[in-house]
Amino acid sequence: MTGLLLEVFVYLAAAVIAVPLAKRFGLGSVLGYLVAGVVIGPTLGLVGSEESVTIQHYAEFGVVMMLFLVGLELEPAMLWRMRSRLLGLGGLQVFVSAGIFSAIAWQFGLDWRTAVAVGLLLSLSSTAIVLQTFQEKGLNKSEGARSAFSVLLFQDIAVIPMLALIPLLAIPELMDAAGVPAEDGHHDLSLVAGLSGWMHAVVVLSSIAGVVVAGHFLTRPLFSFIASTGLREAFTAAALMLVIGIALLMSLVGLSPALGTFLAGVVLANSEFRHELESDIEPFKGLLLGLFFITVGAGVQFGLLIEQAGLVISLTLGVIFLKAAVLFVLALMFGVRRADGWLFTLSLAQAGEFGFVLISYASQNSVLPADLVPILLLVVALSMFLTPLLFIAFDRLVLPRYASNTEGGESDEIDDRGPVIIAGSGRFGQIVNRMLRANQIPTVVLERSPEQIDNMRQVNVKSYFGDATRPDLLHAAGVDDASLFVVAIDDREQCLALTKHLKHAHPKLKVLARAYDRAHLYALRQAGADWVVSETYYSALHMGKQALRAMDYHPFRAQNLTAAFDEAEAKGRDALYEQWLRKDEDESFGRGFQSLFIELEEALHGMMLYDRDDGHARSERGWTPPPKGYTDSFDESFDD
Repeated sequence: MTGLLLEVFVYLAAAVIAVPLAKRFGLGSVLGYLVAGVVIGPTLGLVGSEESVTIQHYAEFGVVMMLFLVGLELEPAMLWRMRSRLLGLGGLQVFVSAGIFSAIAWQFGLDWRTAVAVGLLLSLSSTAIVLQTFQEKGLNKSEGARSAFSVLLFQDIAVIPMLALIPLLAIPELMDAAGVPAEDGHHDLSLVAGLSGWMHAVVVLSSIAGVVVAGHFLTRPLFSFIASTGLREAFTAAALMLVIGIALLMSLVGLSPALGTFLAGVVLANSEFRHELESDIEPFKGLLLGLFFITVGAGVQFGLLIEQAGLVISLTLGVIFLKAAVLFVLALMFGVRRADGWLFTLSLAQAGEFGFVLISYASQNSVLPADLVPILLLVVALSMFLTPLLFIAFDRLVLPRYASNTEGGESDEIDDRGPVIIAGSGRFGQIVNRMLRANQIPTVVLERSPEQIDNMRQVNVKSYFGDATRPDLLHAAGVDDASLFVVAIDDREQCLALTKHLKHAHPKLKVLARAYDRAHLYALRQAGADWVVSETYYSALHMGKQALRAMDYHPFRAQNLTAAFDEAEAKGRDALYEQWLRKDEDESFGRGFQSLFIELEEALHGMMLYDRDDGHARSERGWTPPPKGYTDSFDESFDD
């Protein structure tokens, strides 16, 4: 018992220490788990290889839970909307990459069944690393990231047929060497053992149909009954029972447990209990999946890496190069160009975490020879370790190249003039532009994203490609004759630098700027902007007014209270700004700013209480609220 507790403590301590450090250094949680396994396994020898293999069998259930959650996210309507990129871009990437790697493996003398398994597992990329890196770097909305997400989604779905196919590729010689009977595989219990071929097929199809039907018709009354008890632990137990039960059923009929849980997830994707199921299963999935990656890291054979360094490094670089070549060609075919094309190419060039799953699964099903397994594990792990370097290459080599091309004169030739120049045509700038255009005020819009320019031109909104922080481009856009400049670009530092330049070089030009938060608002105001608005302020103010109306406040009272709040906020903003200006002179700035903020909040509460108790306002009967459509459209003109 003591030994078991010690092993559990070692695994958990490794995860607690390594994963936060890995995320802080931008390496991602998956790499953190792998590093933790490497440290406690081959480096320090705190856990043995046999213990890691034993724990890995239990930890693999995290993969089953992961695919259940993937299924929950795949609403049929969403898949239909994404069908072009999902099947075209994602499908071609998997099939072409798998075909190339399988052909190369076969040429190296591997059995064709082993070669197919190798091609399949190397065709996958790391969903965990790529999506997390996109989020950390703020790339989620780029065309390259959206295309990469389509490929990753198809890969996650493709894992299901891969898991179903691998047992069919079992090599008899490997099964004999492992002492595994061909009839019943790994399962001690089986519902299909000894059945004829057609009966076997009937049982399998009936099991799949049962999962679909039960998921559609029986889960709702079951979860409704459990939810009515108000016992959170009962709902968690039911969720685990559902996943484990379906996994058990699939195992009894000789199918992959992941296949059944994935189908159940898809069936429940439109259920009102979907989010509750996700929140209950997620902690177990994360813990078991992290444990699985730790065991993979603990099983890395550094002795083999040293002995076969040339082979392993060559294979790793070859995998990255070949996948990158396939991805680059697909990016050109589907119109993902310039920096987005390189982002798409470099982000998906590694092997992925599901590669570990398929290697383990293929080894258990006698598809991969025992001597090939550690080499493949090293190749997959090293390619994932190199992923941060690929993103660094994108940041330092690709982006500067396209930035320099822009500076070299690749911006659009601006042939329009107008009294208003708008920098940025994102969700904020385009609303300002639409409002001005609707009132017959000519504008010149500058935008750095080619994809956003294409989107705007599809709806007949003209904008020009170029960096608004370049003085020559501003001159070409007519800044010398303009009356107003609207700064609505996404980068807060560039927004501040552009505001400073405009007020220095063109002091008579009125500058309106969009701020991200209170500190950014103060910095823009200090830089000389004539008017600054926080990007979420007016939408939140509008929401507050609607909240008052939802609480049965008369529309007139809600409007008055909203206006009073806005007035008080404006006064408080001025007072806080004056305090903020002294931040470099006053060592106690933080405490003073906090005290002033609390004081202003108390004054605001007192003022609002007086306004609510104003009897004259409550007795107002001559005010007729404007139509709802009018108030909504007016308020949303300030929205982002």
